[in-house]
Amino acid sequence: MTGWATLVRYRSKTAATWLGVMAGALGAQRFYLHGPRDALAWLHLPPTLLGLWGAWRMQVLGQDDRLAWLLIPLLGVMLSVAMLAAIVSALTPDARWDERHNPGLPPRSTRWGPVLGAAVALLAGGIVLMSTIAFAGQRFFEWQQATAAVAVRSG
Repeated sequence: MTGWATLVRYRSKTAATWLGVMAGALGAQRFYLHGPRDALAWLHLPPTLLGLWGAWRMQVLGQDDRLAWLLIPLLGVMLSVAMLAAIVSALTPDARWDERHNPGLPPRSTRWGPVLGAAVALLAGGIVLMSTIAFAGQRFFEWQQATAAVAVRSG
């Protein structure tokens, strides 16, 4: 019976890291670590889903959909935040991890799983963050140019 209770309570650093990489934007890592009552985990869902809706709108309605311009960067920010959380989890020392998430349980070695997860998160997070900045900047300058053109025509 104790083995089952230990298995249920143990929070793996490797699992937390890879959940952050694969579904962290939806709050999967926080749900895994803190349970379904974690308010911050639930706060991941609205901006991520709005960003996905913006990506869908751009796919269906084209690049001229201004609402999609505003929503897509939300997805990029949430993906970047998820990758950062995965990196932080992966780079937390094992002793500190066990003290915080597995108090009273014997320490376990994590090996290479979190390190590989951190590398993937760094790569993906960098790409997503730079793409989000480029997309938002491009759309901002296109909006400014269109506004200036309308002002010249009307004045």
